[in-house]
Formats: sequence, C-alpha cells, structure tokens
Amino acid sequence: MSVTTMPLDAAASARRILLVYRHSPGLLASSLLVPVAMVGVFGYVFGSAMSVPGGGGYREFLMPGLFALVALNAVLPAMVGGARDAGRGVTDRLRSMSVSRLGLLTGQALADLLVAAAVLVPTALIGLAAGWRIRSGPGPALGAFGLLLLFRFACGWLGTALGLLVGKEQTAGQLGALTIPFGMLTSAFVPTGGMPGWLAALAEWNPVSAVTEAGRQLFGNPSAPGGAWPAQHPVAAALGWCAVLLACAVPLAVRSFARSGR
Repeated sequence: MSVTTMPLDAAASARRILLVYRHSPGLLASSLLVPVAMVGVFGYVFGSAMSVPGGGGYREFLMPGLFALVALNAVLPAMVGGARDAGRGVTDRLRSMSVSRLGLLTGQALADLLVAAAVLVPTALIGLAAGWRIRSGPGPALGAFGLLLLFRFACGWLGTALGLLVGKEQTAGQLGALTIPFGMLTSAFVPTGGMPGWLAALAEWNPVSAVTEAGRQLFGNPSAPGGAWPAQHPVAAALGWCAVLLACAVPLAVRSFARSGR
C-alpha cells in the first residue's frame, strides 16, 4: 500500500467505475429515470390525497425527501459492486498491487458522487416543473445540495463496506433491497405525526428523515417536524449521521478489502 500514490490510485479507481456506467447505458438510464419517475408517481398520486400540516404544497414537502432517497440509493449499487469485485477475484488482484487501498475505495465513492450529482440535476428540474420551489435563497440551497452529496458519499462507503463484508453478489443484491423499507420508514413521504408513537420515534431517528428535514429547512419548503431531537435539529442531526456513517464505514471497508477472499 502506498500513501503517496493515493490521489492517483483514487483517480484510476474512479475512472474504472465511471467506465462501467459508460459501457452500461441501461444502468445510467435507470439511475436517471427512477428518480424522475418517483417525482411523477409520488408527487401526483400521493399529492392528490395528502395535506401538509401547517399548509404548503405536497410536492414542495415531497421533493427534499426524494432527494434524500436518491442519496440513500447509493447503498445498493455500491454493495453489489463491492461483493461482485470480491467474488470475482478483482479485489484479490487489486490487493496484490502496490496501490493505496484507501485510495481505491475513495475513488469508487467519488465516482458514485459524480453520478449522484448528475442524477440530482434532472430530478431537481422535474421537481421545479412539478411545482417545487427554493424559497430560502442560493446560500442555504447550496448547503442543502452539499449535505445531500455528503450523505450520498457516506451511503456509498456504507454500501462498499457491506458488499465486501458479504462477498457474494447475489446475497448483496437481496440484502441491498432492504434499503427500500428503510427508505419508506421516514418522513420523506408523510409527516411522522400520524404514525403510532413507537413507529414515529423510529422514523424520526432514521438518518433519511434527518437529511429530509434538513433539506426542507434549508430549501425553505413546508415541513412537519416531530418531537424527537433529530426532527427538532435536522441540520445538526444530518451532519452527525454522516459523520457516524463515515466513521464506521470507512475503516470497515478498508479492513474488509484487506481480508476479502482470505
């Protein structure tokens, strides 16, 4: 492992992941179309039956939640990719080379971050067309997008760590599907006030809810915060969750990379 070559190793690793997207137009198209379809389906299907406590349009309430789910969606492809590399011996080959392990894994996370930034643009444009508005000025809005990308970066590391730990692509795909109910048990689609007490507490301590509420606050969109601390201090809670995820996932991923296949 070479620390001095870490930037070059990270760049080479990022290029490898981006080439996967370049040669897999279906993968890139699904990454772009799924969030756009979610705006249409949830915005208009749920929007016709939902009222936001305190007033405000439902689609303005919804969009920060969809942005947070786009960030959460980093877990599944990173998890499957990590397990695929481990299962096919790619990790063994990379480990035998004189490269920085941290650099290789950082490059993967940065490549995913570029894809996420590209996905957020059409998602935001469709949201604007559907009635979503930024009402707090450019500074807080840029802060909101920065927070979303930070959460995506942390989720990418988490997915890579879990994929290397599992080591089997099929198992990783099945376990990665658990991100769907994890994403639903949040305040992204509905206020937590209508949930049973124990369920509302789980939803309000969910990292996706913290990022969602932080986005609503920074974008100036309608919100319906619950009574738990993360709901009352969403920006601090979201930053805290990102720090916790990175502090756990980065060393776990590096350690799993070093031990994968042994």
